[in-house]
Amino acid sequence: MAEVQLIIGGRSHTVACRDGEEAELEALGRRLDRHADAAARAAGSAGGERMMLFIALMLADELAETERTRGDGDGNVAAVLQHIARRLESVATALENGPVQL
Repeated sequence: MAEVQLIIGGRSHTVACRDGEEAELEALGRRLDRHADAAARAAGSAGGERMMLFIALMLADELAETERTRGDGDGNVAAVLQHIARRLESVATALENGPVQL
């Protein structure tokens, strides 16, 4: 099992992943970090968990817009959003409790 250091919103987080998945996880971390400044402003002083919620909402909005422009059905969007929600819950757990396998 590998561990990856992600920097999201200026905070370092250690996340475990399967060997060989490090680059993908690092890319996902960079994607989250691109939204961190706006999410931190939206969250105010509420802290990291609320900031991650706003990042999740921004990513969900991007996904929904992409699905709308592609003309995919609503059922597919809902399934993808549920998948994203499960992944974000894993990230939140990692942030709160230390390394977990995603």
